[in-house]
Amino acid sequence: MSDAVRRIWDVSMPVRNGGLVYPGQSADHDFGGGNQLRRGTRRTCRASTSDRTRRRTWTRRSTSSRAARGRQAAARRPDRPSAADRVPRRRDGGGEAELRRHDLTGVTRLLIRTRNSAWLASGDPTFHEDFTHVAPDGAAYLVSIGVRLVGVDYLSVEQFHSAEHRTHRTLLDNGIVIVEGMVLSEPPPGDYELYCLPLLLAGLDGAPARAVLIS
Repeated sequence: MSDAVRRIWDVSMPVRNGGLVYPGQSADHDFGGGNQLRRGTRRTCRASTSDRTRRRTWTRRSTSSRAARGRQAAARRPDRPSAADRVPRRRDGGGEAELRRHDLTGVTRLLIRTRNSAWLASGDPTFHEDFTHVAPDGAAYLVSIGVRLVGVDYLSVEQFHSAEHRTHRTLLDNGIVIVEGMVLSEPPPGDYELYCLPLLLAGLDGAPARAVLIS
């Protein structure tokens, strides 16, 4: 193992009450505390083994799989994806022409940083309908060069209100893993090890995940 100091970048989108959600989806997070359980209280788990009262915080979560989700099983062996930068501030910024501007030779895991990351990092719950996305021809290009995972810095890889979902279909039909909602404002462009562990939610097309980059 190298003696060089390694840095860990947490690129997960925080989940908070009143936070950013995709229109039409809900994210009701109850992080309230104050439930007091005494010894002998009939619950699945006792909060105390003595006569003292202990305070425990109980969390109720009701949300959609789109919230900070990683489509399909994004927990793969450590790889070294490249982080592409300087995608122009246009709604079609992830088109083939733009992606060709970057040297993606040999890249199999691609994280795309755009202006979206600043919005996510700010914590502003406002949903920006003009977020930068991956256009269908860009998705087809990524398939053609052998990319196996695409990470984007907003709640969807697809253009808002896309009727045919061509980007999703192109990527998923070719077995490409999609990781959405990554906050990529801090890590500079370069090569990283990506660790992305989704919750094991059976029967869903995606799940919330914690994602980190290691340089």
